[in-house]
Amino acid sequence: MHVYGGVIISEILINEQIRFKEVRVVSEAGEQLGIMSAKEAQKLAEDEGVDLILIAPTAKPPVVRIQDFGKYRYELARREKEAKKKQKTIDIKEVRLSPNIDTNDLNTKVNMARKFLTKGDKVKVTLRFRGRELAHVNSSKAILDQFAEMLSDVAVVEKPAKFEGRSMIMFLAEKR
Repeated sequence: MHVYGGVIISEILINEQIRFKEVRVVSEAGEQLGIMSAKEAQKLAEDEGVDLILIAPTAKPPVVRIQDFGKYRYELARREKEAKKKQKTIDIKEVRLSPNIDTNDLNTKVNMARKFLTKGDKVKVTLRFRGRELAHVNSSKAILDQFAEMLSDVAVVEKPAKFEGRSMIMFLAEKR
C-alpha cells in the first residue's frame, strides 16, 4: 500500500517507487520514448514537472508513462465509471408456490414469472412444504415441471428442481 498526497493507493507505483533496471517509457501524448533506465525516466519526468507512473509491471521491460498522477487517477476513475454504466445487473426474483395451488393461482404466478423473465431477470421458483405436505413430495414435483412447461416459450430451466430443507427449488433463466 502506498500513500500519495494523503491518499492511499494500492497497486500503482509512481516516481521513486519504480525500481526496475530498465523500463519502456511512453510520453503523456502516447508516443514511445524508448527503453532506458528507471533513473533516466525519472529525470525526464522531473524535467517536465510531472510524475512517472508504472502502467504495465508484467511487460518485458515494464512500461512507464510520463504524466501527472492526479490526471491519470481521474482518467482511471472515469474509465471505471463508463464500464459500470455499460454492464447490466441480473437480479434473481422469487416466485413462491404451495403444493396444493389452484390452476388460476398457478397461472397468475406464471404470468408474474414471465414478466420477470422478459425484463432479463432470473426466476427462483420455490415450492414450500408445511406440516403434512411433506408426505406428498413426489407428486408435488409435477407442479414445478408444469410451471417450467408453461414458461418454455420464454424460459429455460437453469437448475432443475432440487429439494432443500422444507422446500423444492428450481431456477429459470431467459431463453437466449
